[in-house]
Amino acid sequence: MTENDVTVDEPVDSQRRRPLVPMIAFGVAVVMAGLFIVLLNADPDGGPSGDRSRLLGQPAPESIGTLDDGRSFDLSRRKGSWVMLNFFQSDCRPCIIEHPALVEFVDQQEALGADGVEFYSVVVSDTRDDVEAFFAERGGEWPIVMEHERIDVGFGVAQFPETWIIDPAGIVVGHFPGAVTTERLAVTMQELRERFR
Repeated sequence: MTENDVTVDEPVDSQRRRPLVPMIAFGVAVVMAGLFIVLLNADPDGGPSGDRSRLLGQPAPESIGTLDDGRSFDLSRRKGSWVMLNFFQSDCRPCIIEHPALVEFVDQQEALGADGVEFYSVVVSDTRDDVEAFFAERGGEWPIVMEHERIDVGFGVAQFPETWIIDPAGIVVGHFPGAVTTERLAVTMQELRERFR
């Protein structure tokens, strides 16, 4: 075998490999196009939930407690109604900022009668006096779960405020970590009601 033979063989071998390069490039392009489509269709807020929580689509955790007026609260007995739980603390700055939006939203829901959401605030690590002062100063006429058997742990609450939506079948269908607006809650509830029908 001469030196010339080696030179002649290399281009032939390279020509055999050339079809592989376009195939690899095509495969990479297909994968990139697929990722682009997924990202294009993704909701930046993660849908009405605000994120992809492990509880979404699952039965709501057992939630038992006592309301501010002394009545008992058992989330499992709320089946048949839309329920919204808002976890908060009276000294939480985002909770204070969010509160007027909640007052407006609850007023809107009450105007819907039986079709409205049952709204509850769930107090975490706070005193009755501080919570009562909070509502006396800022308004808000809805039930407050003052004492409970760690409802926050069942829902995996990691920050305040944090809002969860449970459908009439008792399934968790929405989650908003952080403060929300009246419009965001109202639009989300409209979308969820349409899907539930």
